[in-house]
Amino acid sequence: MKIKRVFAKDMRQAIRKVREELGADAVILSSRNVDGGVEVVSAIDYDERVVRAAVERQSAPAKPTPSFAATLKQAACQQSAPPRQKIDIAVDDELDLSAELADTDPKPSPPPPVIEWTQEPAIAEMRQELKALRSLFENQMNLLQWQQLGQRQPVRAAVFRQLCELGLGPDICRKLADHVAGEAEPQRAWERALRVVAHNLKVTNDDILDQGGIVAMVGPTGVGKTTTVAKLAARFALRHGRDSVGLVSTDNFRIGAQDQLRNFGRILGVPVRVAGSREELEEVLQDLRGKRLVLIDTAGMSQRDMRLSEQFKAFSQLPTPVRTYLVLSANTQLATLNETMRAFRHVQPVACIVTKVDEAASLGGALTVVLRHRLPVAYLGTGQRVPEDLQPARSGKLVEHARALAEQQRQEIDDETLALGFGGVVVNAD
Repeated sequence: MKIKRVFAKDMRQAIRKVREELGADAVILSSRNVDGGVEVVSAIDYDERVVRAAVERQSAPAKPTPSFAATLKQAACQQSAPPRQKIDIAVDDELDLSAELADTDPKPSPPPPVIEWTQEPAIAEMRQELKALRSLFENQMNLLQWQQLGQRQPVRAAVFRQLCELGLGPDICRKLADHVAGEAEPQRAWERALRVVAHNLKVTNDDILDQGGIVAMVGPTGVGKTTTVAKLAARFALRHGRDSVGLVSTDNFRIGAQDQLRNFGRILGVPVRVAGSREELEEVLQDLRGKRLVLIDTAGMSQRDMRLSEQFKAFSQLPTPVRTYLVLSANTQLATLNETMRAFRHVQPVACIVTKVDEAASLGGALTVVLRHRLPVAYLGTGQRVPEDLQPARSGKLVEHARALAEQQRQEIDDETLALGFGGVVVNAD
């Protein structure tokens, strides 16, 4: 038996080092937390019968083919594929991601019952080793499943890889890959998947500039609400005249926030009012009732700020209906976007405005969150210029831009990450 001691920052890196140094047949004998990471003791040339029996109880293993990587790469980058075509959302496709992802963001479930473990050092060490073995087996099974998919259904695997590189969430990637798996050519499957994404993206068709009314911009700090208000005000003033627009600031938290909006109002020649409470806001809106469009710039707050409830309550108690738009930054991580959506959904936004598109390396996070939460996209902020860098959202162009960014970045995802994202999906070999 050959024994090897490995140090790494976390368990995942430790397992990877074990596989690199001892091979896929190595087994972890023990693991423990040390300063700076974890220490793992592994071995090779052990009695395989025990571990093999445990693996076979989870799934009958299939021997991976050495040519998997080449097969998958050939499927994804097939030279004979037809030339890239513009995304056409008019093509009727039966997949409705809204229905498929209806339960993606369920209500929090009650916490599982807590099992009281003894504090005996030997028992604690055994528990840690069992967790490490379970993690090792799960990772190996996910990787095996992913390799089987690439061998048996290369089109499905290639599309899943491309969608993940686009930045979409694994749940959406799986649904789309399953939907187009029947296509014979990888390029046709890829183009069809993009059409499905575009078909499921809802847009509002420039409704603020067409309808007017009382519109409030809500969202976290730093996403560009004030700049977006200025762009919309300038566009509306150019179309309907500066006398038809009014601006309101409710931001009493940031130093200089009201000054920024006042400067925009001075440049545009439109009035700017300040409201520090619900009563003041009601009074200001009454004074501006003759304006065709009143834009409210709200205070930027963290999605975890307890004062959010006060903001929501202020809008709900107004006698005049207010349409709220959630402002999201395209260069924000997906987990933060999801948290923001959950925090601000109580204000019932009618749509969202995606800003900083020009700064984002990927649009996958923004696309994922609006698909999951079925929120229409109204406008895209593409820069700092007022009013030029604000475009009405068009689903086909949005997906096309997301694909262009992915091709520009060329960020390849390793098989272990793909296997983790694809894990739990049963491979149909038929």
